[in-house]
Amino acid sequence: MTTLNTPTRYGVHSVFLDDHDATIALGASLGAGLDASLSGALRSGATVYLDGCLGAGKTTLCKGILGAFGHSGAVKSPTYTLVEPYELNSATVYHFDLYRLGDPEELEYMGIRDYFSDNAICIVEWFERGEGILPKPDILITLTPQNEGRDATLTAMSPVGEKIVHNVKN
Repeated sequence: MTTLNTPTRYGVHSVFLDDHDATIALGASLGAGLDASLSGALRSGATVYLDGCLGAGKTTLCKGILGAFGHSGAVKSPTYTLVEPYELNSATVYHFDLYRLGDPEELEYMGIRDYFSDNAICIVEWFERGEGILPKPDILITLTPQNEGRDATLTAMSPVGEKIVHNVKN
């Protein structure tokens, strides 16, 4: 489990997820909140960090988030490409996987700052590998395998994140 150096927390929501479907459902609920933040009063994009070991369910959660935006195709972790863009009706969602990143400076070469805008949702797996370059998250989600399921902890790290996490249903 990775912790961020920033002590600012605006709220925490924890839930046990029994299986794959429960992880998708949590992602869908989170995605609905993210979608509302883009189109509602907030009119803001968001940055979501996903934390957890290999196989913890990070990409499965991302599939649920994308489903809330209307994506019905396959969702794979962009381990080799670093980013997978999803141009959807109501938003552009960028799914990053920095597992194979050798040095955070590599992100500057790919123009990382251009992805993080007020009209985009950025979901980042293995965020700690981009430390010092990536912006701070609005939401940190930690997935921890437990028995047959997983624990999910959603920590709001900004006022935008607080509004989204507050409305998550599970």
